[in-house]
Amino acid sequence: MGVLIRPLVTEKFSALNEQGKYGFIVARKANKVEIKKEVEKTYGVTVESVNTMVQPGESKSKYTKSGVIDGRTPAYKKAIVKIAEGEVIDFYSGI
Repeated sequence: MGVLIRPLVTEKFSALNEQGKYGFIVARKANKVEIKKEVEKTYGVTVESVNTMVQPGESKSKYTKSGVIDGRTPAYKKAIVKIAEGEVIDFYSGI
C-alpha cells in the first residue's frame, strides 16, 4: 500500500485549491517527507510545505428493531499539501 490513499475532494478543499493547497488522505504511518516525495513523483509538481493531522473516528449509532447498534468510523490521517505558485494538480484528468 502506498503513502497516498486518495485525494480529498470536498467544498472546503476545492476552495483551498485556488490558493495552491490540496488535501489527501494518507497512510497513518506516513511522515511529511514521504508525503512530499510521493506527491511530487505522482503529480509532477513542486511541494513547498506539508501539514498533517489525524482525524479521529466519529461514534455512530442507529436504531433498529433489535435495539441500538453503536460503533465508530475509522480514524484516518490527512495531509494538506501546498504546491509552488503557478502549478496545478488536476484530479479529474483521468475521467
